[in-house]
Order: sequence, then structure tokens, then C-alpha cells
Amino acid sequence: MDDLTIRLSAAEYAQLADLADATGSTPEEHALTAVREHLHRERQRVGEAAARLAERHAPLLVRLGE
Repeated sequence: MDDLTIRLSAAEYAQLADLADATGSTPEEHALTAVREHLHRERQRVGEAAARLAERHAPLLVRLGE
């Protein structure tokens, strides 16, 4: 597993720590969840954009594959 260090302002860390305390978890768990959710959304967004481009340019892609 790789590590990642991020810098938060004091206010951001306090909010994260308060959320973690209120939910019985850790700041790290919330940060990891946020990163995973962001990656999932971005994968979907990029995949949808790629599908639209592939559909729009299908004839060109066919010609390039010949």
C-alpha cells in the first residue's frame, strides 16, 4: 500500500476531525472515502466522454483501423 500526504489548513483538519469524531471513525477513513468517491466519479465522467467521442468519430476510427 502506498502512502499519500496532503496538507490541510487548520480549519479543514478541525472539520475533518470533528466529522470523524461524530461518526466514530478517523480523519484518514474519511479522506480515503472522499478520494475513492472522487476517483469513481472521474472514471465515470471520463468513460462517458470517451464513449461519446468514439460514437461521434466511429467512421474515422474504423478507417484508422484499416
